[in-house]
Amino acid sequence: MSPFLRTALGIAAGAALGYGWYRLVGCRTGTCPLTATPLRSLLYGAFMGLVATWPTSPK
Repeated sequence: MSPFLRTALGIAAGAALGYGWYRLVGCRTGTCPLTATPLRSLLYGAFMGLVATWPTSPK
């Protein structure tokens, strides 16, 4: 699998998990910094997916 495809899939999976966390756990009061809005949860999840799948060395 190409590094670009792997990274893109990691970002998509992280974004989906971030949004899922917002929907299932969320923050009802709006005071939680990461889960107060769906966009923020989605972006944080996408960033974590990027970090987890970033290529470390060329092959």
